[in-house]
Amino acid sequence: MDRFIVHNLFGIEGFNIAWYGVIIGVGMIIATSLAAWRATKQGYKSDLIIDFVLFAIPIGIVCARLYYVIFEWEYYIQDPIRIFAIREGGLAIYGGVIGGILTAIIFCKVNKFSLIKLLDLAMPSLLLGQIIGRWGNFMNQEAFGNLITDPKLQFFPYGVYIESLGEWHQATFFYESAANLMLFILMMIVARKVKKDGWMVVMYFAGYGTIRFFIEGLRADSLYLIPGIRVSQLLSLVLICAGLIIAWAIHTGRLQSREYKGKYLLNESRKNGEE
Repeated sequence: MDRFIVHNLFGIEGFNIAWYGVIIGVGMIIATSLAAWRATKQGYKSDLIIDFVLFAIPIGIVCARLYYVIFEWEYYIQDPIRIFAIREGGLAIYGGVIGGILTAIIFCKVNKFSLIKLLDLAMPSLLLGQIIGRWGNFMNQEAFGNLITDPKLQFFPYGVYIESLGEWHQATFFYESAANLMLFILMMIVARKVKKDGWMVVMYFAGYGTIRFFIEGLRADSLYLIPGIRVSQLLSLVLICAGLIIAWAIHTGRLQSREYKGKYLLNESRKNGEE
């Protein structure tokens, strides 16, 4: 399996375009388009999403890299320049999620937009991006699970053959992608029925947190906080608890999105004229 879709771009030796990057890029475009479409359906300009994404994507990538480096510090301290060798891999989804949420907090503060509303618009798209992005792990032959020794179980999608090891391993990248797809479909159905903001955040936090907790326990390449404690499982539990707290706050009326009258409203000039 060739990891690269293009070799030696522009005739430059070693300047290759990886399938991983193409798949991640396509996922970002589709996810952004979905969020922009959902924003316009709710009366906001697509610029709301575009402006947010222009900050969220680069910050998310940096945070995804920092997250990975922090928990692999013993490796990178030996050759710190490799911290910047992002082409070699080493991006953690949870780091990207944290970076995106921090960006959303600042973006909403500056633009006086409801944070829970923006996150509600973003969460289904974030999940969709993860669904697509996991197939980049397939092309990179990474994010796989435990060794499969029983020949009867050595088939896709239960397992995936890792060429560098010459072994079959559980296809945990596929497990997560498939489980996320089911959650995404459920989120899109619920989004059409609920009236209050915040339920997409609840479903992502609690739903993805649960999915990741169980699948992380199968992975062979987890990052560990200390021996025996996987970082992503710990964060998954935090995410689940946060989702439950947000659900309680929405149900009791303690968490509501505030009214917005700024530049991202559709037909803003007509509304200002009426006022």
